[in-house]
Formats: sequence, structure tokens, C-alpha cells
Amino acid sequence: MEKLKQFFEGMIVKKDCKNDQFSVLGIPSFIRDWFIRKYADNNGEIDTDFVASKIKEILPRKENVNQILNKLYLGEKVKFLAKIEINIDLKKNMVAFAINDLGIDFKDTIITPKVWEECKDYILSTNGAVWGIITLTTEKVKVGSKEENKISLLEFKNFMPYTIDLDYYKKARANFDTNEWIDIVLGAIDYNPEAFENEGEKLAIIKRLLPFSEKRLNMIELAPKGTGKSYLFSQISKFGWLSNGGVMSRAKLFYDMTKKQEGLVSCWDFVALDEVSTIKFVDIDEMRGAMKGYLESGTYTVGNKMGKGDSGIILLGNINQSEMDTEKDMFQNLPQIFHDSALLDRFHGFIEGWEVPRMSENKKARVWALNCEYFSSILHEMREDITYRKLVDEILDYELSADTRDVTAVKRMISAYIKILFPHWQKPTDVNKEEFEKYCLTPSVKMRKIMKTQMGIMDSEYLNKPFPNFTSKL
Repeated sequence: MEKLKQFFEGMIVKKDCKNDQFSVLGIPSFIRDWFIRKYADNNGEIDTDFVASKIKEILPRKENVNQILNKLYLGEKVKFLAKIEINIDLKKNMVAFAINDLGIDFKDTIITPKVWEECKDYILSTNGAVWGIITLTTEKVKVGSKEENKISLLEFKNFMPYTIDLDYYKKARANFDTNEWIDIVLGAIDYNPEAFENEGEKLAIIKRLLPFSEKRLNMIELAPKGTGKSYLFSQISKFGWLSNGGVMSRAKLFYDMTKKQEGLVSCWDFVALDEVSTIKFVDIDEMRGAMKGYLESGTYTVGNKMGKGDSGIILLGNINQSEMDTEKDMFQNLPQIFHDSALLDRFHGFIEGWEVPRMSENKKARVWALNCEYFSSILHEMREDITYRKLVDEILDYELSADTRDVTAVKRMISAYIKILFPHWQKPTDVNKEEFEKYCLTPSVKMRKIMKTQMGIMDSEYLNKPFPNFTSKL
């Protein structure tokens, strides 16, 4: 697409089905696109064997950790790509890092004040778990009355190969019509837009991106197996976190009093609980209370710790064909913690995942497209842009008697839609009324209405409760 190259030169990669082989190396799409962009020729082509060897060299796996430790033991420096987490210990007056993918823990590491001063601005501007090119060495550190060898961070470089310019991105969007832009969004998240039968299928996928661009947007999606929900929430963005079953505790989600460590909601743009029906929640009553408070206000209290987060909570589950009916009880298989209408009321919208077609080979991107890392970073930056909420307030109309949670839910979803599909809309005169109603207002209202219907099935208090009439002022 020549127009895409014209306006986003340097931000695109040629996505090709042959690049699927990188999936066997266990790397997410945003990392894959980084390697492709780094080593592609002017035609976007890569030597897959060479790139695969570079990935193994630059991105070590857990089984390589002893080789890394041995080099450090011998006094050598090691340099590679990794995701590090930071821990600032005020009691010990030191900063440490962890590389969980390699089993390297905070207790074994240190970042000297000089190095921390050089990299802290970028690291602290992220969610605390950040990808970068790191150089490690060893250093003797005085701990109490004795000296210990620590793994020391010698250098950190952000691996993002470009600068995010939101103003340019917004202006560039104005050069594409809506159909073109929908296809660009799909290409950015690894889909081939030409393989879909209609626009409805494309928009069904885009619904999943809403929590990427809007703070504390809480959603529930039930979908058949094989529709790609796990892939999108785990592979596209470095700013999100996906849980696959297992045990979920208040300490893990909100705050760990033993470790004095903030939980997932304070570190990520969204926390997606996949296979939610298989997740075991520790102390249901305690967790339900904490979750109600957080979903409502973005704050939590654990012991004497009061904290906040901007993460949206996303529940993802499978559903049988016989249950795909918004007028029936679709939440019966959710864990017991969610069998509470007051808790469900705090989830903003429901995604009908069965509208997303099952993934097939022809739906994999095979064209020039925005690279995942760039696009997901744009959506991450959009979360801080309050101009869109101001715009929604100016163009959305509803009666003053409307339920506040309904209004909040619809506004947040509309804001997210505008950021994804119409980021160039900055003031009411920029907005196309027909497109606003079709692509933003109508789907947001529908997703909220489904939540209210399900709450009515669960609790008669919500049955036939009036739903606000949302219209545009345009």
C-alpha cells in the first residue's frame, strides 16, 4: 500500500506468512516486528535463517542462563535483549532488577546510581517491566558488614527504533478513509484484511483493542475456541499482561504485603484473565471486595496500603454455540466470584466473541503494515490523551437521570473507539456524524446493554431497568 509507505515510512514492516516460523522461537509479535524491521532490506525482505540466528543470539532463553552466568563469572560483559523489572529498595538504598524470563531475581542484582540516573527516566515512564538492550557485568557490593558479588546493569538502551509522535500520527490518519484505516489497524495486529467477508468481521476484532487505548476499561468476552483472543492479548502489546488459568490472589492482582510489591493492576495497561472459568481465586469474599473497589475507582486498599492503578480488567472465556445468546444466562460458567450483579455492573461492556471468525491461514497478514510495536505504543500513549474524553463530553447527549455507571461505560468505550479509528478527530467540527454513530456510539451502547441484560438475568433488581438513550449532538 503506497499511501501507507508514504505517511508511515520507517514505521512499517512487510509481514509475510514465512515469518510464522519465528513463532517456534516463542517471541511475541512486537519483538518479531522489531527484528524484521532491523534486518529487512529496502524491499522488506529478510533472510529468515539469518534473522532466526540473530534472535537466538540476542534474545537468550532460560536454558541459556548458565552460559550467561559463566561469562559473568569469568569477568566478561554480556549484552542481549531482555525484559527487566525494577525494584527500588528504600531501606537498603539501592535499585535492583529482575529478568524473570531467565530466572534472575532482584536479590542477585544491582543498578548503580550512575547507571540508574542514565536510564531511570525511560524506565519509570513505563509500567515497570520494560524491554531493552542490556549490558551486564559483575560488581562487588557491600551488603551490611560483608561484600557480595552482584550482577550489575552496566547499560540499558530502549529497543524502540523510533520516536512516538502522536501529533504526526493523528494528522497522518486524516489522509485515509475509514475503510482504508480499518484495514491498516488489522494489518498492524497481524491480520490480512482481504481475507474477511465483511466489515462486521473486521470490527468484531477491533473491539478487542479498546482496552489498549483507554485507561481502566473493563470488558468481558466470551468466544468460541480458535478465534485468536489469547494471541491478541498476549502477543501484540508489551504493555499488557495475560493470565492463563491458575491461581489468582489479592496479593498478585493488587498488592503483596509480604514483598511490599505492587500487583498487576499497577504495572500494566490491561490484565486479561484468559480461560477465566479455570482460574482459582484465593479468598473469594476478600477478592470480590477488592475488585469492586478497584473496578469502580481504580483504587485499592490492602492492609495499610492504599494504591491505585490504570489497568483494565478483561475476562476471557470460551462459550458453546448453544449458549451464544445475549438473552440467556451466558455467565453461568464464570467463577463464583463473578456471580454478583454489583461486581458485573462495574464491567463496562460485553464483546460477542462469536462474531470474530475462526482463525485460518489466509487471515494472517501478508502485506506491508504498521509494525506491532509501533502501533501498540501509539495506543499506549493515547491512554494519557484527555482530549478525546473532552470531545466525547461535547458531542454525546443523554438524559440527566441516566445511571452513572452506564454513562461512564459508554463514554469510555466511545473514547477508545475514537482513539483507534478516528484519532484525527480533535474537536466537534472534525467529527463525521454518521461515522461517529456507526463506528463508535452504536457498538458502545450495544456492548453496555448486553451487560445490563446479563445482570438482569442474574439479579431481578436489574431486570427491565431503564437504559439511557444516548444520541449525538452533532
